[in-house]
Amino acid sequence: MILPEKDPIGRAITDLWEGKDVELIKVVSDVAEDETLDPHYFFRSFAEMPELEQFALGKVRGRVLDVGAGAGCHVLELEKRGMDVLAIDISIRSVEIMEKRGVRNPMVGDIFEVHEGAFDTILLLMNGVGIARTLDGLKQLLLQCKKLLAPGGQVLLDSSDIIYLFEDEEGAVYYDLTASKYYGEVTYQLFYNNIESDSFGWLYAGAEILEAIAQSIGFGFELIKEGSHYDYLARLTFG
Repeated sequence: MILPEKDPIGRAITDLWEGKDVELIKVVSDVAEDETLDPHYFFRSFAEMPELEQFALGKVRGRVLDVGAGAGCHVLELEKRGMDVLAIDISIRSVEIMEKRGVRNPMVGDIFEVHEGAFDTILLLMNGVGIARTLDGLKQLLLQCKKLLAPGGQVLLDSSDIIYLFEDEEGAVYYDLTASKYYGEVTYQLFYNNIESDSFGWLYAGAEILEAIAQSIGFGFELIKEGSHYDYLARLTFG
């Protein structure tokens, strides 16, 4: 759970919902130059979503668990389509905004605090596997998904292979691929107004490593769509 005083994203989307002037969220990482994130992104409509997300929502079926639901843009679209969705997020403020936006079943917590199966679809969008933080964490995350899936259920997730960050202009990789730390294990910190988050780990998993880990614990793996910049959408199935 993220408390309000440590939650730049939650504060930013609350300010936007309340009609206040908002600034960009500053994103600092250990692999790239500082970036910014516009709070409006968390309120995007279906038409404003990236193609991978639109495609993923079209593949959703049955009872749904939306992990890291944010301000609720995915769950609201799915509820509009008549689906039963449990929307979870570790941000107290984000869940409050989901409630105000009319999300029917929001919950503060992470996926390991969900005990009520069974779900036909688990959504991990906006690089949802990031919450695993490490490759070891990814295995634990997928094992938890496995526990929560109904027979014949699916996990829909998108991620990116960020090896391109470690390539020079000729395409040579200057990251030590034999290092103990996987190159997709990133450390972030976020800033908004006078609020700063604690540093936290975040995972970007290439499709090949995701497939290997998923298959090692009994999932079927399908790469169902590739994006334009090293990103992809995958489906994991079990039973």
